[in-house]
Amino acid sequence: MGKFIKIASLFFLLFIIGSCSEDSIIDVKDELTNEDLESIYQEELFRKNYPSPVVVSKNNPKKVYVHYMPWFASLETDGFWGQHWTMTNRNPNNVDALGKREIASHYYPLIGPYSSKDNDLQEYHLLLMKLSGIDGVIFDWYGARNVNDFDMLKTNTNSFINEIEQVGLKFAIMYEDKTAQYLSKQNVGSANLAAAVTDLQYIENTYFTSPNYLKSNNNELLFLFGPNYITEPSDWATIMSQMNSTPRLMSLWKASYRLGNNAGGEFSWVDRNHLMTLNGYYQYTAQNNIQTVGGVYPGFNDYYLEGGWRDDPSLDWEIPHDGLTAFNETLALADSSPTDFIQLITWNDFGEGTMIEPTLEFGFSFLESIQAYTGVSYTATDLELPLKLYQLRKKYKNEGRLQVILNRVYYLIFTLELYHAEHLLKNIEKSYPI
Repeated sequence: MGKFIKIASLFFLLFIIGSCSEDSIIDVKDELTNEDLESIYQEELFRKNYPSPVVVSKNNPKKVYVHYMPWFASLETDGFWGQHWTMTNRNPNNVDALGKREIASHYYPLIGPYSSKDNDLQEYHLLLMKLSGIDGVIFDWYGARNVNDFDMLKTNTNSFINEIEQVGLKFAIMYEDKTAQYLSKQNVGSANLAAAVTDLQYIENTYFTSPNYLKSNNNELLFLFGPNYITEPSDWATIMSQMNSTPRLMSLWKASYRLGNNAGGEFSWVDRNHLMTLNGYYQYTAQNNIQTVGGVYPGFNDYYLEGGWRDDPSLDWEIPHDGLTAFNETLALADSSPTDFIQLITWNDFGEGTMIEPTLEFGFSFLESIQAYTGVSYTATDLELPLKLYQLRKKYKNEGRLQVILNRVYYLIFTLELYHAEHLLKNIEKSYPI
């Protein structure tokens, strides 16, 4: 009986909050019957139409996108711990006295290690981005073939698309052209070009078709981490001739000449000389009239030596985070330079220590700094709402009816009804403490 009362009280609250498909909150004062509660449950269970996302109001017009690694795997979701949590010598099954798992990183995600294809994780990350004023995601993408873990990255990226469209963010693909070489160890030849054509046609048919794919002047933006392997403009002309669309190709810094007439601009990255390199690069792009994307990062402190992915200590280098210092320095420089928009490097590369997602070490501080830059009205308190939603999803994953109510919380957050989301979460926590 106690369980029924707990569920009934939550469904009554759900009815008070009202349907997310409506613009206003329904104020119902009459007590609901069991039949009413069951009707609401069925409505949510078989909902066919998601509410439309609401655009975040920002005072800063400059667009901000985040580079995203979709390469993580967890034991619970995937049946194994992926190499980006383990490298060669870490075992996340080892848990310390504080509940932290052993992972291949100097930093620890606030929610612990996760799987990129976990729907709960995707909700959490995308809602955090939206409330920070981030406009979209640039996925690191290795190709359409089942080589190494490329297929997993492709599958994980694909699993994000519906969620991105629901939340109302943009997305783009960053293609690693070096993956074409895995069909051959020879010099670039027809087989390698064919592999690149296959990859880009997959991108065109799978991602460009989304209304949320990132465009500039009606042309899709396709980022290339390089090109480092296919470096002849004539080869890129051959590849692009096989596509039906004409995307704007964005190369890594000082590599656009390799694309010839298909070059659309460049983006900056992370270098061991930090601000000196960035300053010089922005001056170079201004002098040569190259459209560029500014790079903003929190620091660099990789785990490759400790994790067994590097043998030579002399190759180690670091850009100290120093709290928010490195992040704010690179943000100010990108903002003051003639950049088209900003790429945050990265959301979650824990192996290189360039992550801005919430961690035990930095909390929400990077996202708070982004909120201040983008000029949204939201705060760290609002960022806690996606965190609470994720924690409830995980702790009560077998409570089917509660999960239906949590769907409503998710809708309320991406439609920016944050007051009602917070109110609903507080009432849920009375019966289901985190």
